[in-house]
Amino acid sequence: MKSYRKELYFNIPSRRAFVNITPQVQQAISESGIKEGLVLVNAMNITASVFINDDESGLHADYERWLERLAPEKPYSQYEHNGYEDNADAHMKRCIMGREVVCAVTGGRLDFGTWEQIFYGEFDGKRSKRVLIKIIGE
Repeated sequence: MKSYRKELYFNIPSRRAFVNITPQVQQAISESGIKEGLVLVNAMNITASVFINDDESGLHADYERWLERLAPEKPYSQYEHNGYEDNADAHMKRCIMGREVVCAVTGGRLDFGTWEQIFYGEFDGKRSKRVLIKIIGE
């Protein structure tokens, strides 16, 4: 069995954003030479996430509103965590959206269902963060 590791780097200029990283993950699979196996994609920061869903702007706006209702950014004073940084809401949003995804690789391609895409979710941007791609298989 072979393995391949790659990191993606992000510095999102806004506090929150959703970035489709499917092309970068597929590129890593192609670079790995692995035709059959699994790919793990995970956010390497506690205030960011990786998840699978549809790449549709209305859905992304719905996520933004939904997450803000569940874990509103302000007032910062509502969170005990806030102090040095005002990002408690970002930690909670990450818990809701998830840390990672694992996808099948078949024939050297992501083995996805209809409309599935991989996204990086940023909830406390304006600084450097990274995503790990780890591929195992043959």
